[in-house]
Amino acid sequence: MKHDLVKDYYGSTLAGSCDLRTDACSTLAAPLPYVRNAIAAVHDDVAARYYGCGLAIPAELEGLSVLDLGCGAGRDVYALAKLVGETGQVTGVDMTDEQLKIAREHEAWHAERFGFAKPNTRFVQGYLEKLDELDLKPESLDVIISNCVINLCTDKPAVFRAAHRLLKPGGELYFADVYADRRVPQDLVDDPILYGECLSGALYWGDYQAIAKASGFDDPRIVEHRPLGILDPELKARLAPIRFASVTARLMKLEGLEPACEDYGQAVMYKGGVEGMERLFKLDVEHVFEVGKVEPVCSNTLAMITQTRFAQYFEVYGEGETHMGAFPGCYAPDVFAPVGEPSSTPLVSGCC
Repeated sequence: MKHDLVKDYYGSTLAGSCDLRTDACSTLAAPLPYVRNAIAAVHDDVAARYYGCGLAIPAELEGLSVLDLGCGAGRDVYALAKLVGETGQVTGVDMTDEQLKIAREHEAWHAERFGFAKPNTRFVQGYLEKLDELDLKPESLDVIISNCVINLCTDKPAVFRAAHRLLKPGGELYFADVYADRRVPQDLVDDPILYGECLSGALYWGDYQAIAKASGFDDPRIVEHRPLGILDPELKARLAPIRFASVTARLMKLEGLEPACEDYGQAVMYKGGVEGMERLFKLDVEHVFEVGKVEPVCSNTLAMITQTRFAQYFEVYGEGETHMGAFPGCYAPDVFAPVGEPSSTPLVSGCC
């Protein structure tokens, strides 16, 4: 079973992140200073068992209820625990006993380090494909994160459906994962090393978008992306010509999103105030808002700003009573493009 394979790989085979044979389960991007400080506050024994492929820690978390899917030894849980503060709560779910043992052993240590009267964390043993069976209430969570784990799941649509059910309206699934530019052949999926290294279980990018939308996340957004390098020559030869990418995505639980980038004559101005984004607020790679600059937005982007925890940081212009058609030139970035290749992604948004 794939579950047993993953448990063995991350519980016994890997002693730490230095044992990985690809850069799929690693993070290259530099975190914002406040995130870096939170990560630096995590116990060394926990941090050593980190296998994430991105920075799955969004902005504006204080006081929120957060769930980490596939938390492992708890590095992201504890970084999040510091950021949500004593009034927030972070729950980690994982199926690997060895990882959870390490996580649980350090709860009191982190609470004391953060100056909290008691831990604001809890760790639950369970399968991500069966979240419905765990002690998690529908519409109880503000944010769900996951860091390079959904690709290891055997029923990925079930994970997305459950995440949508557990989120409050306006909440988000903010996660990093690995994707392929085509469907991976079954003989590679069955390879324990390729699967454990977060490669052969990767969703085809087109299938991911279809699954996300079918689960209720109607407008998937990309926050960061990079092509993956295969460090091991033997694995690289076996996987060719498949291309892989690490993508950090934002899926928001919002009703009434449209399938296209529709113009209702509305605009927003970022007022500042989000920690780490004092000058530029990044919603996704296509929408980066500069302080004090009024910028047109489509109805979906407007909803992602005004119906979420980010509403207080924006001024809205226009009543949105007249539909003016779709914004021209809508596009999505090529997540598999080599680093350094010219990109049409704008630095600052002008929808869409």
